[in-house]
Amino acid sequence: MNEAGSSTAREYMRVAIEHTLGDLSLRVSFALSAPWTVLFGPSGAGKTSILRILGGLIRPVSGRVALDGRTLLDTATWVPPAERAIGFVTQRPTLFPHMDVAANVGFGLSGLSRLLTRERVAQMLQLFHAEHLSTRMPAALSGGEKQRVALARALAPEPRMLLLDEPFTGMDADLKVSILEQLTAWLAERKVPALYVSHDVAEAFQTAADVIVIDRGQIEAHGPAQLVLASRREQLLRQLGVG
Repeated sequence: MNEAGSSTAREYMRVAIEHTLGDLSLRVSFALSAPWTVLFGPSGAGKTSILRILGGLIRPVSGRVALDGRTLLDTATWVPPAERAIGFVTQRPTLFPHMDVAANVGFGLSGLSRLLTRERVAQMLQLFHAEHLSTRMPAALSGGEKQRVALARALAPEPRMLLLDEPFTGMDADLKVSILEQLTAWLAERKVPALYVSHDVAEAFQTAADVIVIDRGQIEAHGPAQLVLASRREQLLRQLGVG
């Protein structure tokens, strides 16, 4: 692994996992300290599998995962997904079909009063430009609208970490940029780190992210976007005829 740079921020997650999925042999070890980290690489490289392991949806063959010093996984420990305080938004969101949007967003807020739940749901929907969707059922939503509701639901319980697996699929470019800006600001204010799978070089630069480049289940580089993705950015600019 090539460490292209390092952050002086506190370490919030440490990961060392080994797992086999079909032909993919996943062997990764890294520590995360940036508030926003992009997991970058080609399809089939193992990016989604890493997120699913961190979220507790896959139990790896071996490894250790710790969040803010709390062990979530090792040889003797297995914390279930619902107890990890990790929000997870996938590329294809799964909403409860029998609940309207407001009920979906408020589902994980069982510890709050009705008034506080309504207030939190309204705040989350406003953050993702989805206030007008509150009484709609999931079947009446577009793909992009479902993604915005899924983002609101993931953040409503104020998780300690957010995992994002290409969550902006189906959104138009302007809305995507606006939501990404608001989301990163919201997370930064509450000191909630995010690990974000993306194929978009521009997004990594927009969010001033650290980047982990993964290919064939192995980490190739880890560091600031301007260093790790410099060659890819230059190639993109040449293709666009810029510079």
